[in-house]
Amino acid sequence: MHERAEPQPGTDDDLAWFTGVVREHSTALVRYFARRGPRQDAEDLAADVFATAWRRRDDVPREAVLPWLYRTAGFTLANHRRKIVDLPVDEVPETGAVRVGEDPELSALFDAELRGALESIGERDRHIILLHAWEGLDGEELAAVLGISRSGADAALSRARKRLREAWSERMSF
Repeated sequence: MHERAEPQPGTDDDLAWFTGVVREHSTALVRYFARRGPRQDAEDLAADVFATAWRRRDDVPREAVLPWLYRTAGFTLANHRRKIVDLPVDEVPETGAVRVGEDPELSALFDAELRGALESIGERDRHIILLHAWEGLDGEELAAVLGISRSGADAALSRARKRLREAWSERMSF
């Protein structure tokens, strides 16, 4: 087990804010992790995100809490996946490609053709599509999670949709 830094004491306002954040967003965060990794880890990973939110409470934008939590969740999940993968360095792929069969996020999708189309568009586009489709993010929220401008997020979503449509068309043409 790793040791966590003890949270610094906060004001009553901090505690009230944090309690509200946990109540409002805990279900969404647990679902986010359950869709993307082992379900038994979802609550622990969500707790890690909330611990980070508490430690960095002064940095969390009050007008965009959920996008900040999703962005932090993405980093938390990436760190978690690195911890559980025991892969010799010479076998690490040059790109971040994830095989569909090993990706719980894609395995949750039942249609093999859709899984194949999603796999073929690449990790970033897939991440954008799933944040939009599963988490309901677009506009400013999607931009905040991706760490880019609103127009950049709109363009990225548009490109990802286009690539998915093209991949789907290729798979469905006989």
